[in-house]
Order: sequence, then C-alpha cells, then structure tokens
Amino acid sequence: MAKTRISISLEQDQAERIRQHAERAGMDVSAYLVHAATRQMAESDAIEEQFAEVDALIARAERAADGLPAELAPEPTTELTEQERRDVEEALGLVHGRDRQGRRPGHAA
Repeated sequence: MAKTRISISLEQDQAERIRQHAERAGMDVSAYLVHAATRQMAESDAIEEQFAEVDALIARAERAADGLPAELAPEPTTELTEQERRDVEEALGLVHGRDRQGRRPGHAA
C-alpha cells in the first residue's frame, strides 16, 4: 500500500515529548503517532457507535419539538408540600455538587 506523507507543526516541547514517548515505546515517531491516532479513532468510533441510537432519538425529538408551538409551561395549580420542597432542594443540591449536609465534595466545611 502506498504511503502518504502528512506534515504537522508542533511546539518544540511537544515534539520532544512525543520523541521521548516514542523512544520508550520502542517506536519511531511516525509509527508512534500513527498508533496513537489509530487508537484515538477506534475509541471515537466505538463511542459514536455506542451512542448512535441515543443520538438518533435526540435528533428525532429535536425535529418533533421544532414543530411545536412555543408556549409557556402552565402555572402549577397547587403548592408543593413541605416534603416535596425538601426533595426539590436536595435534588438541586446534588445537581450543584452538595451532599445531604450542604457540603460540596472536596471543599472544606
């Protein structure tokens, strides 16, 4: 199979790191870069394949939503109970990274 040359431009420190990694892997720079790019492409292909069905579902939902009128959500007809209010606060805290005691993981109390 015929080979094609591709030219890339790198910062000097990037080029040196690649040379060092290629050497440690027992490969020349060209083979090392081809191996790294091939591995990255295989990973991307696998991810795209794994999520293809979800992506198609989202695309269908977005197309369907484009035809819907832009109406505001109706106002709630009843107030939340105290327990529902606590549940909402707890859920929002988890979304924003706070545990049940109101602390953010990885931060001092």
